[in-house]
Amino acid sequence: MDKKPIKIMDTIFRDASQSKIATRMRLEDILPIAEKLDKVGYHSIEMWGGATFDSCIRYLNEDPWERIRVIKKRMPNTMMQMVIRGQSLVGYRHYPDDVVIRFVEKAAENGIDIFRAFDALDDVRNLKTVIETVKKVGKTAEGTICYTISPVHTIDLILDKALQLEDLNIDTFCLKDMAGLLAPYTAFDIIRRLKESLKIPIHLHTHDTCGMGAMTCLKAIEAGVDIIDTVLSPFSEGTGQPPTESLVLTLKETSFDTGLDLNLLAEVADDVRDMRRKYKEFDTDLGGVDSKIMVTQIPGGVMSNMIAQLRQIGAVHRLNEILEEIPRVRKDLGYISLVTPTSQLIVVQATLNIVTGERYKIITKETQELLRGGYGETPGPVNRDLQKKALKGKQPIQCRPADLIPNQMGRFRGELKGITDSEEDVLTYALFPNIALDFFKRRRDFHPTLTNPKELPAS
Repeated sequence: MDKKPIKIMDTIFRDASQSKIATRMRLEDILPIAEKLDKVGYHSIEMWGGATFDSCIRYLNEDPWERIRVIKKRMPNTMMQMVIRGQSLVGYRHYPDDVVIRFVEKAAENGIDIFRAFDALDDVRNLKTVIETVKKVGKTAEGTICYTISPVHTIDLILDKALQLEDLNIDTFCLKDMAGLLAPYTAFDIIRRLKESLKIPIHLHTHDTCGMGAMTCLKAIEAGVDIIDTVLSPFSEGTGQPPTESLVLTLKETSFDTGLDLNLLAEVADDVRDMRRKYKEFDTDLGGVDSKIMVTQIPGGVMSNMIAQLRQIGAVHRLNEILEEIPRVRKDLGYISLVTPTSQLIVVQATLNIVTGERYKIITKETQELLRGGYGETPGPVNRDLQKKALKGKQPIQCRPADLIPNQMGRFRGELKGITDSEEDVLTYALFPNIALDFFKRRRDFHPTLTNPKELPAS
């Protein structure tokens, strides 16, 4: 029997936390678990990127850069993986190339080994700078295409985009099913064709929102996938990933045997279960299978955060109306994928369309920018009447959006002179200026003489 052990990436410290408890997991709760997980033998742990950066400085009063360094020390035997939104990095808009390059360099220097780069529109132009920089610093570049369902999204489109990414010299290719829409037999067909076309390993990321996650993973394995994303059982299923333990047990004593220790996984899962109870107030898990997702296509993390925000404004009772509006907005905007930042863009616009009682009575700045071409090329054509209304006579752009953004690192360094001399802090400020300044002030209140956060005692 030819052996092909499946590699596992566990998402507990990033995507699962984002999907289940609104990205509120604190470093103090991560570290005891990290030490045990380091002994499991994972391919990698996803522990940074996405909303973790924003959440650290906005809600947790933690330095996101310190999070990499400290987790890396606790997990020296496991590769650290992050998800990076192409030219948007870990923010919600496009940044200039010099910010993108410096961000990747510092992330690698602080301990990130694998960069999963994706773009909300699957516009490969928006991934080029990230991928080239990752390769230059000697780390692993994982080029990613988002899986979604629409009249314009076909297997041929996925293959074409994957080949474009391979031409950029990526190390692995990831099919990112952020909403759990990928059906098992569709996954088999896509992975089989990718394996026939690409010369690099293939990684599958899915969610279990529609109840198909584990079956989809198994069919992908049968089709030849190399790496699978899972999460320990207390954070699994629903808006999370399929459970790690179940897949390890399923593949045990087969040619795909992961070799991971089930006893150790069960022990850590007990610790995680206890830890999760601390975050009950942030628990946004809808529980079980949500068939509405098959229509709305909302990813787990977006759904959980949307519900939390609707609770804050007292509009949870209008959730079903908003869910029905989301596909209509998505069609108007060229069938863009529901993934950060475009998922938030669509959700906010759909919410306004419902709450105001008139579609596009208010068009958000983000919607206007997408219709202008500021996020890149949409997969399908946008609603031209809506575009004309939003642009008010201005012409849409045709080039890579970042080509129109001047370099700004020098300006950001100047603005922080006398506040901090940390390059990481400059990058934090570049991404989230107002929130960053508040965070720096709180940190300075605790450490009045601090000029470089790396001088802080290790956690």
